[in-house]
Amino acid sequence: MKLPPFTLLAIVLSLVIHPLARDLAVGADPSSGNDEAPEMLLKAGGAIFAANCASCHGEHGEGTADYYPDPLTGDASIGELAEIITDTMPEEDPDQCVGADAEAVAAYIHHTFYSEAAQLRNRPPQLALQRLTGDQLRNSLSDLYGRFANIRRDKWEERTSQQGLEGKYYTGTKWDDENRKIERIDPVLDFDFELHGPQHADGSDAGINGEEFHAHWQGGVRIEETGRYEIVVRSTTSFTCSFGHDRNQLIDNHVQSAGRNEFRRSMLLTGGRTYPIKIDLNQRKRKGETPPASISLSWVPPGGVEQILPARNLVPGWVPAALRLETSMPPDDRTYGFPRGISVDPVWDEAVTSAELEFADSVCEELWPDYRNQHKREKIGHKKLFQQFLTELIAVAHRGVPDQVAADRIIDIAMTSHVDETEQIRHAILLALKSPRFLYPTLDADRTESQRAANRIALTLFDSLPADGWLIDQIRKTPSTDEDGRRNLARVLVDDARTRAKLREMFHHWLEISSADDLRKDEEEFPGFNAEVVSDLRSSLDAFIDAVVWSEASDYRQLVAADWTLTTPRLADFYGEKWQADDSDPAAAKAANVAWASDMSRSVSDAEVHVGVLTHPLVMAKLAHHRTTSPIHRGVFLVRHVMGRVLRPPNSAFTPLSPDLHPDLTTRQRVELQTSPDSCQTCHSKINPLGFALENFDAVGHYRMMEGDRPINAQGGYVSQADEHVEFESARQLGDYVAHSTDAQSAFVERVFQYFVKQPIAAYGTDQLEKLTQQFQDSHFNIRELLVEIAVISSRPAPQ
Repeated sequence: MKLPPFTLLAIVLSLVIHPLARDLAVGADPSSGNDEAPEMLLKAGGAIFAANCASCHGEHGEGTADYYPDPLTGDASIGELAEIITDTMPEEDPDQCVGADAEAVAAYIHHTFYSEAAQLRNRPPQLALQRLTGDQLRNSLSDLYGRFANIRRDKWEERTSQQGLEGKYYTGTKWDDENRKIERIDPVLDFDFELHGPQHADGSDAGINGEEFHAHWQGGVRIEETGRYEIVVRSTTSFTCSFGHDRNQLIDNHVQSAGRNEFRRSMLLTGGRTYPIKIDLNQRKRKGETPPASISLSWVPPGGVEQILPARNLVPGWVPAALRLETSMPPDDRTYGFPRGISVDPVWDEAVTSAELEFADSVCEELWPDYRNQHKREKIGHKKLFQQFLTELIAVAHRGVPDQVAADRIIDIAMTSHVDETEQIRHAILLALKSPRFLYPTLDADRTESQRAANRIALTLFDSLPADGWLIDQIRKTPSTDEDGRRNLARVLVDDARTRAKLREMFHHWLEISSADDLRKDEEEFPGFNAEVVSDLRSSLDAFIDAVVWSEASDYRQLVAADWTLTTPRLADFYGEKWQADDSDPAAAKAANVAWASDMSRSVSDAEVHVGVLTHPLVMAKLAHHRTTSPIHRGVFLVRHVMGRVLRPPNSAFTPLSPDLHPDLTTRQRVELQTSPDSCQTCHSKINPLGFALENFDAVGHYRMMEGDRPINAQGGYVSQADEHVEFESARQLGDYVAHSTDAQSAFVERVFQYFVKQPIAAYGTDQLEKLTQQFQDSHFNIRELLVEIAVISSRPAPQ
């Protein structure tokens, strides 16, 4: 199609386009000012669009089936849009819409339907009714169980100070005070007692007969990430091990199996929970020669390698029972970048039923017997006690008080349908937990104000329901609450292992890493990069994030730009001197690795090698190919996840150019060659300059200055949403820019909000993101305070 000449219009536009572009770039509404020029410009751009663009893109940019089906939406600036229009529109003759004409069209579509502000204005998002996601169901069942077993919150101070298992050692066959010779906290279980038996920590004799003694360890296993774990116990003598509950015998080697010294058990465990563990070791005197006693407790965490269960994941002393749930839930929808409970189908329904029946079995075998024992001295009849137990369970499950939840109706149906008590419990639990009152947590308009607030805060911070005894008491005593009260509650619950587990999941999602990632690399190119190194890298990244988030400052800027990390001897051997432990500043070292003291050390500082999480080798290895780096993968990650920008899906998949076919080109040059066509540059003009800034880091995250015999060119750049053009010479300059970029800060705030709340932030007000970002900046970028404010926002009454 032919564009008519707009010579006179171009003269007029040249007088107004530059101030308009500036105003729109900073978010001004061109129709709200007193100046007539912006309104004239938008009308002129609209006329060009209607005459020459609408036939392909639709009257409102919605797309057309025959020409361009995708809607014209995105986050490019007016200047970037004008460049795209100048270079590509109309397709048959791009030279006909250039200069002021292109700028006018760009201004019109940006203001009318393209920009995020226009999209929010045209279609304000609404809060969606959602069922529990798979993780929310698992967490809610775990805490519903914990209502009767007592929930262990495991605050950060406890996480850093209470480590190891409580050990008691007895000589002979009697386990009494007279024969107890040692009582201490053992950091880990990895003992070879030989023939002399257990000794004091300093190696001195404890008076224990090495041929006949008993050792008892009690405590808990901290689980910081939901996933499948393998528990491994090795012993040369008889022992028993319970896990999760005293009645749950995980390993019974009381009668020692001849020739069998290793026992493995695989379990699906829930992050943010502490599972009780007890081990009883018995060395019995034999008729013949008594073999020496030994025992070790190891595990294989998700995506990790077998290792002695570290002290940081052990808790000494008594720990309440915790639910073990083996049912795996089907994946939830992640179309919008965060999990949402929106689909209801037979697969989901079957998984829910399976999980709830598994929960019911634990109630029958563990919770109800414990409840009877706890109340055995009270003068309550068995039937009344049974009804009282089920009433409290249903009240917590339905997020209300007993008088509100109509538990009697459910209990009557279950008790009249079955004679057997176990079947009555199973029936009542299915009726209660298949109810929308449990599965749809926001169906609580008839609950008290404090109950609704607690429901939202628990759901937001740790994907669960209010089940802690102290919290339920507070809700029932105080039916109303104000914003300060909700903020105080959120601040208390942020310091909770369940919130830490969810935050870790969020960071893994943000950084696109998973325990299921296959990070194997070419063995000839990267000798020594093995499963053990990868396992240490996972621990290193998690430790670094913990060190930043749970420090006093909790500073986002350190997260993306710190010049240090957490290291191990194995990582120092593989990555070299910049990964050595730093002994020069003991105070900083202690602050960085307070919770990981036995495993990790703060590395030496180096501003080029360490740029927060952005250059951590685990992230670099994930965003790389088998032999070479991938500036495209790294650029896409930075554009979408770090800067929060929108990219269209590629028109077609393509295979990267092989280095073997282009031996004279660097990786950067091969990418530039492959993405040089105009059709690619629409997106790759954003992707490549960011990805190139990380080229100093090879496919396993080694810092390098050369690629083969050619120097690395890490020059890159970025055009912000305010049309600010920034250039980088290195990853350090990139990290410093990300730390102070409004685009990146806003993107981080939005990502954290949506991952925790599972709703679009604009549904809480079209200016909510701007307000929350400003609060984040005012708090000196405190990540924990951001979580508090997110919980407060989500707990407010739903906007009408």
